[in-house]
Amino acid sequence: MIRPQSRAAELTSTRRLWTAWSALLVIGLSLIVGTAAAAQEETIKSHGYSFFGDLKYPEDYSHFDYVNPDAPKGGEISISTLGTFDSMNPYTRKGRGGALSTVMYESLLGEGVNAPAPADVYSEYYCLLCESLEYPPSKDWVIFYMRKDAKFSTGDPVTAHDIAFSHNLLLDQGLQSYAEAVRRLIPKVEVIDDYTIKFYFAEGVSRRSLIEQVGGVPAWSKKWYEETGARLDEGRLEISPGSGPYMVETVDVNRRIVYKRNPDYWGADLPFNVGRNNFDRIRIEYFGDENSAFEAFKAGEYTFRAEGNSKQWASAYDFPKVQQGQVVKEELPNGSPPTPNGIVFNLGREVLQDKRVRQAVALAFNFEWTNESLQYGLFKQRASFTQDTPLMATGVPEGDELALLESLGDVVPPELLTDEAVMPHTSSPERLLDRRNLRTAMRLLDEAGWEVGDAGMRRNAEGEPLQLRFLLNSSGSATLAAVIENFISNLQAMGIDAVLEKVDASQYTTRERDRDYDLVFDEYAAFLGTGTGLKQRFGSEDAAYSLFNPAGLASPLVDTLIEASLRAETSEEEAAALRALDRALRYEFFMIPVWYNDVYWVAYYDQYEHPDIPPYALGYLDFWWYNADKAAELRAAGALR
Repeated sequence: MIRPQSRAAELTSTRRLWTAWSALLVIGLSLIVGTAAAAQEETIKSHGYSFFGDLKYPEDYSHFDYVNPDAPKGGEISISTLGTFDSMNPYTRKGRGGALSTVMYESLLGEGVNAPAPADVYSEYYCLLCESLEYPPSKDWVIFYMRKDAKFSTGDPVTAHDIAFSHNLLLDQGLQSYAEAVRRLIPKVEVIDDYTIKFYFAEGVSRRSLIEQVGGVPAWSKKWYEETGARLDEGRLEISPGSGPYMVETVDVNRRIVYKRNPDYWGADLPFNVGRNNFDRIRIEYFGDENSAFEAFKAGEYTFRAEGNSKQWASAYDFPKVQQGQVVKEELPNGSPPTPNGIVFNLGREVLQDKRVRQAVALAFNFEWTNESLQYGLFKQRASFTQDTPLMATGVPEGDELALLESLGDVVPPELLTDEAVMPHTSSPERLLDRRNLRTAMRLLDEAGWEVGDAGMRRNAEGEPLQLRFLLNSSGSATLAAVIENFISNLQAMGIDAVLEKVDASQYTTRERDRDYDLVFDEYAAFLGTGTGLKQRFGSEDAAYSLFNPAGLASPLVDTLIEASLRAETSEEEAAALRALDRALRYEFFMIPVWYNDVYWVAYYDQYEHPDIPPYALGYLDFWWYNADKAAELRAAGALR
């Protein structure tokens, strides 16, 4: 592999030879031509990209293996969401963007509708707005050769000027954490001609995620933004045109959004899209709370429901339409690692910077009782950020993982080399307050300097009470609210002044962005591979403001392991680094892991069909399809409104 430093040395050497032998013009020209030819041979040109160069689908693929290439087009799928929205610009820094409001936009390397594409492989990317891409083995730069028939819904062509504009717009008006990270990594973009664009990558940084980063930038219309004067960071209901298969049909603020298929969609027949984008319309209904949303589903106001509430899944799907077969209740396999969600500590709060306090607070959560009493025993307890995958740290480190940790020096705590990976505590399912865990928590709080004072309240040496405020979205799940209320009750039993603050969706969004909480139920992203996105989620540099790092985690240990994963030159080295990263994240203890489900729970009116579900996406908006005959039967029976 040619590295950037050796490439620079080679070019410097060539210039010196030209100076020394300028009289031998023929020989000098031959040398330059030969060097250029060698450089040309060294580049890689492909219809897709993966870091290690392996692609499942060849250049002449006809469709992805998991789709039905003969799936009919037509019909509508309708889903629900909770809360409110006041913008159709999902990138605004104020307010709430409408659901699926990125669906109109495509990128050079394609994605699916609310799903990865392809969904049967991980970390492989295939051309959509581009025909091909070219890059050297060093990955110092990448050139995208764009399709000349790609068009926005206005009929205007999508050009390299639009891609460069979109890239720069995100840097100038996008999220701060994103913009600062990208500026460090991608110093220059060059429009070579109307349909060719080149991105240059900074020297001395990992090449991981850079090509897919620039290949995934949404394509926005430069013409539209310049004519309207709109800003990316401001809320608006006016929609910038996209080039994707769907476009906005109607928007009824806080009630409904409807997307319709673009009848003139330029990419309908591409192999990338065969068997996909099958619905004529995608309708989203808004509801103020979960109960009203579920009742509306029973009444046929919307037709597909991805269920997340264990109580409803276990006990509420016995209504007549299910019994009569008009509504299908189905469990489908989920091959992705579960989302690492749970109770997140705001590490910016001084009281929570002591790990002993966090460990004591965690002991107030009783998974076993919660699962049996509130969730019908349907969940498993999550321990890892890469749960049930080969990247999950188990036992004590050994082999390549141990060798890596030992090579990193003092940044690795000695106990990380000898102790087993951190696992969540166990509790008795018989009672909410596990007395064994309570005694352990009380001892930890005493050791941390929070002793029991007047009225049984925990106070520090200055007499200040141990106060914790838990922020919760009032429009969320009633079951989740019950879980948190019981958790708060256990905290109060420890002598902690714990208060649950329920706020509406708009306030919740604002306060979450401002990190105005001590505790919050939130999530991080699972990972099956490395990438610069790990720095946004877990890295120190953006920890103070990254919206993807709700704990504000800033750990030199984690930073070092992320860098080690980015430097990995083989898949085995990468796996060892990510396994060590999982171990380190659990060691830092910035989140109380809760539960997970290894299947999808879905219910839908019996007018939809689907192929075998691929490992990494349920894909109901992407590759499911509509059966018009079944839909007609449901309407004739009065099952649908």
